[in-house]
Parts: sequence; structure tokens; C-alpha cells
Amino acid sequence: MIDYSELSAVELVRMLSGRFKEYRLRANMTQKEVAEMSGLSVQTVHRFENGTVTDIALSSFLLLIKAVGCINDLNELMPEQPESPYLYKENKKVQRIRHKRA
Repeated sequence: MIDYSELSAVELVRMLSGRFKEYRLRANMTQKEVAEMSGLSVQTVHRFENGTVTDIALSSFLLLIKAVGCINDLNELMPEQPESPYLYKENKKVQRIRHKRA
């Protein structure tokens, strides 16, 4: 099993780009079809899949996975967390975490 915390951001993006290409191929879609469905250019899709774009915007990545029908898998990536009693202070939900200065 891969320890993703050991990978750099560039390595993670390259890994996702390779996986994305597999998803596109399994969806029986061309890069042009993905580009048209996502509103991105064919060049962007091509460069992402080949790993030459390592700083893809999150919004662009979401459009790409939506185009190949994987957007509903986001819940596996970041499932909704159950309510935590530790996030309440004086019966009010904590909006941000602040650490006291020493």
C-alpha cells in the first residue's frame, strides 16, 4: 500500500493524471470528448494526462473527473464527518481553531 504522505504534490498530481487517463479510457472517451464535456482545451487534457501539467487547478480537475463520470467518487476521498462534541464550546459550534500564544 502506498503511503501518500511520503509523496510530493507533483508526484501526487502525476499519479492522479495516470489514473485519470485509465478512467477516460474505461469510459471509452477521447481526449477531445473529455475536453468538450469539461469545457477545457484538448491541450489541457493531453498535458494533464502526460504529466506535463503538475499544477492543475482543483476546479479543472473536478471538471475532468465530472466529464468521465467519477464526480460521485469524491465522497470516498473526503467523506462527510459525523458531528463531534469536541467542536462545541458553550453550546456553540466552533468556527475556527485558534491556539493561544505562549
